[in-house]
Amino acid sequence: MGLTSRSLMYTVAFAAVLCVALMVWIWPRLSGRGVLPVFGRLGAILLTQLSIMAAVLLVVNSSVGFFGTWNQLLGRVDKAPVNVTQMNSGTGPRASVSETKDGLIQPTGGERVEKFAGYPKGPEDKVGAVRSVRVIGKRTLAVNSAYVYLPPEYFQKQYERAHFPVMVVVSGYPGGRVSLARNLQVPLNAARLLEEKKMAPTVIVMISPTIAQPRDTECVDVPDGPQAETFLTKDLPDALRSTYRVGQDATAWGIMGYSTGGTCALQLAMRAPDVYPVAASLSGDLSVKNDIATGDLFGGGEKGKQRKREHDLMWRLRNLPTPPVSLLLATSRKGEKNFHDTEEFLRLAAEKKLRTATIVLPEGSHQFSTWRREIGPVMEWMSKELTFPQDTEGGKKPDEEKKQEEEKRKREEAAADRKRQEGDGKDDGKDAEADEGKADGDAAPKRQGDDEGERG
Repeated sequence: MGLTSRSLMYTVAFAAVLCVALMVWIWPRLSGRGVLPVFGRLGAILLTQLSIMAAVLLVVNSSVGFFGTWNQLLGRVDKAPVNVTQMNSGTGPRASVSETKDGLIQPTGGERVEKFAGYPKGPEDKVGAVRSVRVIGKRTLAVNSAYVYLPPEYFQKQYERAHFPVMVVVSGYPGGRVSLARNLQVPLNAARLLEEKKMAPTVIVMISPTIAQPRDTECVDVPDGPQAETFLTKDLPDALRSTYRVGQDATAWGIMGYSTGGTCALQLAMRAPDVYPVAASLSGDLSVKNDIATGDLFGGGEKGKQRKREHDLMWRLRNLPTPPVSLLLATSRKGEKNFHDTEEFLRLAAEKKLRTATIVLPEGSHQFSTWRREIGPVMEWMSKELTFPQDTEGGKKPDEEKKQEEEKRKREEAAADRKRQEGDGKDDGKDAEADEGKADGDAAPKRQGDDEGERG
């Protein structure tokens, strides 16, 4: 029986009930004095407590998915690199590979990631930097803490006017930026991929999916409530563009996440492809549902039902035009509850010509040991999907600047050539006159002599 199977849960629950009943039945027999009755009572209590705890833990694990298989529970975890499988090329954009003046991003005194184990120390132009910031939403007026990773190239002179692509990485719930930096090791993976030349220099933003702690807003604009979708699709990009040298065009922007963050990434890409045309989900769901942590996300009546349908990606794919996006979905055949839903989505995506890729592990679970295997390949895949922006600090594209400089150089060379030609033309004119005078002088006597000879 699988670790998350219902048959195992029912069996253990039945065993727990049986242990309680047996303890009640044999307790009078163990009421005597002496060593054996005492050890008998202790054993009955211990067995009953263990059976009850086992049943409870199995229910919790099945619901949340901390351990998906027995191997995961026993620590026999495969740490080998994973591969991204391109499922469908479809349609859509195919890509190649100071704080703000208006206060939309403010520095904070939060926990510094340099203290986390394994993080390199050194000059920013060698190892990059991670800023602890607070993002202010000018539309939603929401405030959300984030880490912003700036690659070493951001501080190097040859890139001082260049803009960079952006990856927004969203944590699970409750999660948060610390989980992304310490547990998922996003900056460490970025530094490794840059060193191995597998990723372009990229600004990475690590942020929580909720803007109304402790409520789980699931990146949804709640009617008369928190506007999480607006914050992540409008406020966050505006704040980042006003603060850092990042690409203006959407083709330089991607979003990814694990668990709830993966759900958000898929939702925001499908709903706002003009903001995030590339997205990746690690163990995310394909629909958003109300639960005790979210409350009512959609409102009542027909409008509420329609909002709920629109947050079901299968429904969107069947009933709405296929958005021009590229998606990656990561799951596991054993241990992940979303495996069959993911298969169905990929099948439908192929029919609808939606560009997709996938990572499918033989077995995994809803925890960081699985996601740490996936995050590096996902970042590498996303970097290849994003376009490195041609924007520069001066507002001109590097190619345009080079073209203008080349044209200016050619104009200067042409002007210099004309000047030389004009100067050479004057000298040639004088020489020609002199030569002509000499020629006339030589010829005249000859003609005169000839004339005189003829006359004589």
